[in-house]
Formats: sequence, C-alpha cells, structure tokens
Amino acid sequence: MMQVRQKPGSWKQRWVKRVTVACFFMFTIVLYCLSTLQIYVSPPELPVPLSCAAPPGQHSTHSPTNGSQQNNTICVPKMDIMFMKTHKTASSTFLNILFRFGEKHNLKFAFPNGRNDFFYPSYFQHTYVQDFKSGMCFNILCNHMRFNAAEVAKVLPRDTLYITILRDPAELFESSFHYFGHLIPLTWSIPGKDKMAEFLRDPNLYFSPNGFSSFYLKNLLFFDFGQDNNLDPSDPRVDKSIGLIAERFHLVMLMEHFEESLILLKDILCWEMVDILFFKLNSRQRSTMSKLTPQLRAKALQWNSIDWKLYKHFNVTFWEKVETYGRERMTEDVAELRRRNAEMGKICIEGGHPVMAKDIHEEAMQPWQPIGERSIMGYNLNKNIDKAYQVLCQKMLLPEIQYLTDLGVNLWVTKLWGRVRNIIN
Repeated sequence: MMQVRQKPGSWKQRWVKRVTVACFFMFTIVLYCLSTLQIYVSPPELPVPLSCAAPPGQHSTHSPTNGSQQNNTICVPKMDIMFMKTHKTASSTFLNILFRFGEKHNLKFAFPNGRNDFFYPSYFQHTYVQDFKSGMCFNILCNHMRFNAAEVAKVLPRDTLYITILRDPAELFESSFHYFGHLIPLTWSIPGKDKMAEFLRDPNLYFSPNGFSSFYLKNLLFFDFGQDNNLDPSDPRVDKSIGLIAERFHLVMLMEHFEESLILLKDILCWEMVDILFFKLNSRQRSTMSKLTPQLRAKALQWNSIDWKLYKHFNVTFWEKVETYGRERMTEDVAELRRRNAEMGKICIEGGHPVMAKDIHEEAMQPWQPIGERSIMGYNLNKNIDKAYQVLCQKMLLPEIQYLTDLGVNLWVTKLWGRVRNIIN
C-alpha cells in the first residue's frame, strides 16, 4: 500500500502555528492584566452636580407620553443619559446617535481610559473614567461595562435617565458565539465544522463557569448587568435582579424593534427626529451567520434561560409603552424615520448599502473586526456630497473606535490590541 508522504516542513508549520497561537494568548492575558491594573489614591468624595448641561436653545412643543421632563407645556430635551451598552445588540449603532447628540450640544462624556470599554468584564468603578475627579460633572456614560449601579451614581447627576437595549437571546447567542469564539479557549476543542450546533447538543460537555471568557456563552445580558449568569433560572435572585433592573432603567429598548425603540426614546428624551437618524453599523455578512433551526433556537433559549426570562419581562413593558404612545402614532413615526433614513442613505452612502471590509476604500472607515476573519461590513462615502451634509454623513458612517478617537479618548490598549489582531487576521 502506498503511503502518502507529508509535504516537507508541514509538521514544522503546524508547530510554529501552535506556538504562535499560544504566545498570542499569553500576550493577551498579560496585556489584559496590565490594562486593568489601577493605582488610585481616593480623595474626599464630593457630590455630583445636578447637571452640567447648558440650557438647550430650543424646546419641543409636544407633550411627552412616557414621562419626559417637562416645563409647563414645554418639553425640555434631556441631556444626562446613562446608556448601558450590552453586547451584540446594535448598541454600536445607538452609540453613534449618542456621540452625535453629545457633540451637537457640547455635552461632557465620561469615557474609559486606555480602552474602548471600562475594563470589562470587571465591575464598573468610577475611577475607571478618564481624568475623573471627585465632584466633576458628566452628562453621558455609554461605553461597554459590567454594570455597577452604586459606582455609576458617583459619576452622573441624580436625575440621569437610564437606558439600555436587549436582543432575542437565541440570536444574541449565535452572534456572540461567532464573534467571540476565537477568544474562548473552551470552544477550541469542539469538533466539527458547526461548532455552535455541537456545543448546543450538550453545552455542559464543553462549558465551564470558570473558563476564560466563558461568560460570552451563557446569559451574557444578565452578566452585563452585573449579575451571576450561572444561577439556576428558578433561583429567587434572578427575579429580584430583574426587578432591580426594571426599577433602575427608564427605557429598555429591543433590537428587534429598533426603530420603535428610537421613537420611544425620542419621546422620553424630548429629542427631535433628526437626532435619532441612523445607519446600521457593525453588521455581519450573512454568509457568516449560522442558521438557527427551530431545534437549535429552542436549545439556545434553554441554555440562556435567564436572558430569555429577562427579555420576556421587558418585551411586555416595551409594548405597554408602545400602547401608551399610541399604535397608529407609532406606525406613522416609524414610517417617517425610515423615510428620512432612506433619504440620508442616498445622500451619504456609495451604492446605498454596506460593503465587505475588502471593498471599503478608506482605511479610516474600516470597522473593528473579530479575531481570525473580516466579517464585519462597513460603508463607502458618496463622492461630491453636498457641503450641507458632509459632516453629518461622515459622522453617521464613522466606526465606533474612530469616533472615540475623534472625541479625544485615550485608546492605547485598544489600538495595540488592534495591531496584534490585524497581524493575526
């Protein structure tokens, strides 16, 4: 029988690849430890000012439906906002809206230092805020964090509006498994091409609660809110935590109903339609998405049962708010938002649609990519955009990391990690 000879050097290539991967993850862990190391001498704490926002020049004359701040019949735009940025929930798209609104009104952001998140997955600490000093006033807090209500309250005014967004847990699990999979060692040993399907066949065969970055694979929403994602769903602490989230957050948006969510937000914040215009950012190529069959969806929901419980609770409260707002009124406003977004798409976007990373002309418009691939799509700006729209188009299409840099955020750790990631990709 003939034996198939290995190509010369093939074993060496595999060995070099394995050593490279091992060194890369050792480097990642060291970098993470260094970036989360904080030396802080605490001065006497001063109270947070009520607000540092300048009085807005124009007020809306509509009467808010869902409890917006009012001055007699005048609706005053709300400037103090805490956005709890959850993972894989279109939160980067919403962040772009907040960045533009903050710039428009000269608001002060509480940004992280060195990274684009507040040392996630560590619990948020007020000392993580770039250039923080006791008694300082901030208007908007919106980067990724593991929520810590008491520490957030040390940064923002007492009348701050708390907002967040959720996503169907089965779809979120698929997105998270794909996006973060290369960073989670417990997924590396899963056999077969469809690793997600194999994982869901018997999650306990592969999952370890103490595994590195394992929180990305189970009840990620609950974890982001600062809770124990490995609790039994029947544990009383689960319902208690959902109740506390409901008490703290004034609006919980749903990714599946993003436009309706923005209309509710506009109403609560007394904003204008122009403030909530958006383009979908950080979208994945459809070819990279794993199909969730009814069976896989059921298994994903069972595995993420706490997130499913959380989602169902706020799905009910969401539609209660829509009913209060008025179904017919909501339908009309969503149609108006879509019409204006479509108009901006024609003005701003070359071809009117997102393109694959390899087809993006400007390096400055390249979105952040997951390890090992380039699946996140981006945009090309139209040529010869009318001068009146040039700045708005640029900002609406600008990826998150680039926008943070423009806003003056120190991102040395993120940028260093980006260079390592680019070499790997």
